[in-house]
Amino acid sequence: MTLLLTLIAVPLGIFAGLMVATTCSLGKRWINFCLILYVDFFRAIPPLVLLIVVYYGAPMLGADMPVLAAVALSFTFNTSAYYGEIFRAGIESIPRGQMEAARSTGLTRLQATIYVIIPQATRNVLPDLISNTVEVVKFTSIASVVALPELLRMARVVQGLTFNPTPLVAAAVIYLLLLWPVVRLLSRLEHGLAARR
Repeated sequence: MTLLLTLIAVPLGIFAGLMVATTCSLGKRWINFCLILYVDFFRAIPPLVLLIVVYYGAPMLGADMPVLAAVALSFTFNTSAYYGEIFRAGIESIPRGQMEAARSTGLTRLQATIYVIIPQATRNVLPDLISNTVEVVKFTSIASVVALPELLRMARVVQGLTFNPTPLVAAAVIYLLLLWPVVRLLSRLEHGLAARR
């Protein structure tokens, strides 16, 4: 379930975050204000609180949501805010001359952003994107609060039945085995990008 949550929340969060950042770079002042409120709101709420609000609040609004959907939705809101800020920083790091050069070739502002600015910005923020993805994998453990049979929840259930802490240690080892290659990849990627600059 940990991997499934990650495979749902990360792509949706990246897509939504990219839309937020792109719209902020193109948008009108009132749109930017709304998007900044969105980002600030979801970055300010702890993921656990957001999860509880979505899981227990959705039925109160008449939306009967399966546990996986509630967890994925709350993680997507949270991650999209962080990914949006990462992409925004990447877009702002690109010199204005890049946009002007792209526009001088006949591209619209949106086309220039999509084909010229975003690829460069993504390259600049790739280590941050990967680092945030590692955090998302670690945050999946809070899904156990709403009874989603996620890795930590299953370990706690077995530990409770056997009165043996070994399942919790095993869960920690599994998280380590899942995340260690990603962290190593991130380190190599950062060194590779630094060498190219």
